[in-house]
Amino acid sequence: MGKVLIIGAGGVGTVVVNKVAQNSDVFTEIMLASRTKSKCDAIAASLPHANIKTAQVDADNVNELIALFNDFKPEIVINVALPYQDLTIMDACLATGVNYLDTANYEPKEEAKYEYSWQWAYQDRFREAGLTAILGCGFDPGVTSVYTAYAAKHHFDEIQYLDIVDCNAGDHHKAFATNFNPEINIREVTQKGKYWENGQWVWTEPHEIHKPLTYPRIGPKESYLIYHEELESLVKNYPSLKRARFWMTFGQEYLTHLRVIQNIGMARIDPILYNGVEIVPIQFLKAVLPNPGDLGANYTGETSIGCRIRGIKEGKERTYYVYNNCSHEAAYKETGAQGVSYTTGVPATIGAMMFMKRIWRKPGVFNVEEFDPDPFMEELNKQGLPWEEKFDIDLEL
Repeated sequence: MGKVLIIGAGGVGTVVVNKVAQNSDVFTEIMLASRTKSKCDAIAASLPHANIKTAQVDADNVNELIALFNDFKPEIVINVALPYQDLTIMDACLATGVNYLDTANYEPKEEAKYEYSWQWAYQDRFREAGLTAILGCGFDPGVTSVYTAYAAKHHFDEIQYLDIVDCNAGDHHKAFATNFNPEINIREVTQKGKYWENGQWVWTEPHEIHKPLTYPRIGPKESYLIYHEELESLVKNYPSLKRARFWMTFGQEYLTHLRVIQNIGMARIDPILYNGVEIVPIQFLKAVLPNPGDLGANYTGETSIGCRIRGIKEGKERTYYVYNNCSHEAAYKETGAQGVSYTTGVPATIGAMMFMKRIWRKPGVFNVEEFDPDPFMEELNKQGLPWEEKFDIDLEL
């Protein structure tokens, strides 16, 4: 049905290429591009049955992107590069008439700031160009937002309380490693917490609020309130929400390493002078930490991510829990990547499928909850991320 260009050859890119290749009835031609072409070539070589073209591109360079887009002429770009590069890729899409999808919102390199304002500002330009931009189509953001839309459509007249819960109970057998790009990961989890309550944002110190939550097939895990980007769009699109929060599990060893990294200045994102050369400490740290794309081989255990929702249906209060558990071992066996990459890459592929099938296609810039959730939810079950739901239970929150 269409040509797709995937930008980014890390763990998530590996999963996207695998899943796109599995759906050849939807994606007729595939190109994988990255700053390092050899990474693209290695992924393509691992899928000899699929005809995957590869290319080198600097996603910070709009002119290079434009040249690549004009050469390959994709119908949609799946951006699984770095969040810093969202705007350059969106600019290139506008210049060449290509549609856009990403998994994480833009953030500036010089500040750990997570908000959609920069991308939402493209609304008029994409609408006038007749192009679709689909924002935040990973798992969280992504599936969690679709879960919310599905709950609002089928199970509630009014959603009032939303808690997104993200547990990784896997073990990668490393002293310290991050499950995706270390620079992005550490910036995300060390920022101040923030949640929505009674019409305003409430700020907290990092990891200040925490409590044990029980996850299916995993059991109780200490869960920490942090800020996550999908909260911004969900409170905008569901104004009935009285409170919206995001919780993530961290082991004590991980938090200890994180605290040391911060205390010794290795989490700094501003440049310092070392031997006459400017370096950014967190970028140097990234170079010496394990590559998230290489964690899969020995990763055991599973993730559990979902939405715990309380609201009103036919005048009565009800609770609802919808979630997915993903096995790291199963993800690696299928795609050569661990579960965190898998849970991000599969939804990105499904979002692009929704576009190709003309189900999610309208001019402008949209978060995933602004589209019909039903066909996406159906594909989750087919593409390897089956979901389960529980009604009228104790949500623990």
